[in-house]
Amino acid sequence: MEGDPARALDELRRRLAPLLEQAGPGRPALEARLEAVFEQLFAALSALYGHRWDFAWQLEAVLRTALEAALARPERLAARDRERRPDWIRESRQVGAMGYVDRFAGSIVGLFDRLPHLEHLGVTYLHLMPLFAVPDGPNDGGYAVSSYREVAPRLGSMAQLADLAAALHDRGMALVLDFVLNHTADDHAWAEAAKAGDPAMQAFYWMFDERGEVEPFARSLRQIFPDRGGDAFVWRDDVAGGKWVWSTFYPFQWDLNYTNPEVLRAILGEMLFLANQGVDVLRLDAVPFLWKKAGTPCENLPEAHLVVRAFNAAAAIAAPSLVFKSEAIVHPDEVARYVRVDECRLSYNPLLMCSLWDALATRDTRHLRDVLARRLRTAEGTAWVNYLRCHDDIGWGMADEDMTELGIAPEDHRRFLNAFYTGRFPGSFARGLPFQENPRTGDCRVSGTCAALAGLEQAEELGDATLLEHAVRRIVLLHGLVYTMGGIPLLYLGDEIAQPNDPSYTSRPAEAADNRWVHRPFFDDARLQRALAEPATPAGRVLEALVRLKELRRSEPALAVGPVELLELDPRYTLAYRKRAQGRSLTVVANLCEHEVDIEAGGLGPGPFLDLWGGRNLEPARLRSLEAYGLLVLRRDG
Repeated sequence: MEGDPARALDELRRRLAPLLEQAGPGRPALEARLEAVFEQLFAALSALYGHRWDFAWQLEAVLRTALEAALARPERLAARDRERRPDWIRESRQVGAMGYVDRFAGSIVGLFDRLPHLEHLGVTYLHLMPLFAVPDGPNDGGYAVSSYREVAPRLGSMAQLADLAAALHDRGMALVLDFVLNHTADDHAWAEAAKAGDPAMQAFYWMFDERGEVEPFARSLRQIFPDRGGDAFVWRDDVAGGKWVWSTFYPFQWDLNYTNPEVLRAILGEMLFLANQGVDVLRLDAVPFLWKKAGTPCENLPEAHLVVRAFNAAAAIAAPSLVFKSEAIVHPDEVARYVRVDECRLSYNPLLMCSLWDALATRDTRHLRDVLARRLRTAEGTAWVNYLRCHDDIGWGMADEDMTELGIAPEDHRRFLNAFYTGRFPGSFARGLPFQENPRTGDCRVSGTCAALAGLEQAEELGDATLLEHAVRRIVLLHGLVYTMGGIPLLYLGDEIAQPNDPSYTSRPAEAADNRWVHRPFFDDARLQRALAEPATPAGRVLEALVRLKELRRSEPALAVGPVELLELDPRYTLAYRKRAQGRSLTVVANLCEHEVDIEAGGLGPGPFLDLWGGRNLEPARLRSLEAYGLLVLRRDG
């Protein structure tokens, strides 16, 4: 079987015939999906495990898992598989929103009451932060998963989640969940069996008897959380015989060992179970860390990509409309390598996120324009998820070589951005907090809501009308750029009403040590009602702007995923780009500083233009300046 996928497929069809027969009239379609992706699946698994004596059995077991999930797929989801266009992720109408269930709605049942608000925002892609069962005590905001098949009881049940998925689908919305596949909680059933001494389950994790066995790995790893002292390994007396356990992030999260094919198959089963509840997109958490090899940084190894390709192929058999989204906060080159039709068709775009904040702080768009010119495009069938912030901190993940080319000293610049967004830089408008500050290097990341980082919190504290106006304009401008660049714009729920930082996290023992909770506030219903009733307030203006941006995306196909053509109007302060699709063209012009900027409007081409954002007709000859934090969305009129 090894090395010959065609022969392997024939043999497997024979061995799996009883399962295939259970598909009844759906068997031809199921076999067609199997044939379409089998070579991809075979290539990935043989590269990972082909050296093993039991490879043929492991390959069959993975296929059996996929086929059993296909047979268990509810008809309404099978119909969705048949009807949904693969390129839905690239449509201009897509708008994303994300948040924690409890902070946004209290519970899964509470989410049903929030659907009208989501529809008002135009949400088509709802990303719910981890909602699975977790340990009592620290759980990394839900990223320490005790069971992939159980919802945390305080949030609801798996049956309610399936009902929510159906309700979302009826409204044209996709359900997106985090899938934590690098590690489990240390009280997951697999981990409990490993503690009890089950050798098969100990092989699910990276466990070592002696510290000397750890060192060939440990000496090549970077620090993820400096406050742990830089060690990714923890000694556990509660494991039979005592073991060193690999825990990249926190001691209560044990890394899974994908060199063991049983782990890949088990995780595939959990993925497909969730797909069969109606989940449309799985955000693959921490994908760079999936494969470990001594003497390497154990990040972004080629085998990590092969693991994802195997999952991708198996999912295409069982749940063909399921999409993977990668979460890889690493060098931009490495981020882009996961964005493939045969791996993750969606990916966070962390470089765009940090480059937008960079341009806002520096009032200099050169680096942002460079990012758009060389790093924004993705392959056909894929898309970026563009965002200003998420549940996590902001790290400055620009490519050093890109900054150096532009005459920017990378480390000095990161220190400046950290100082600026934590309010330590003179003249800063931001009210962020330093996260995981490293006293040895001075490095840190930044926590804060969009309103806090963009200056609204400071302006309201000072009661300064000019600062308040600038802050609102910054928030609207940043979202305007994210909504018009192509890809799926992702809004963190609460930012649509410009919620400030939530310092009350320090009063909750489970959160007090992690200041990322400052930018995960509980949704403020009173603030929403005021925003609706008083549209001239800062919250009202931001909400109205986001609703208008939704309407703009729905009416303008040029805002779908596609090339961004940069225009040169000003050497520093402005950003201008053109988007084209279906014979339509839109030009976006933005001023990223707090004073009016003269521009060379001749670069826009012949007019007249209709400014879809400002609702006015403009002649290029009369367009000589752009107001502070101004935004134009121009369509040629006539």
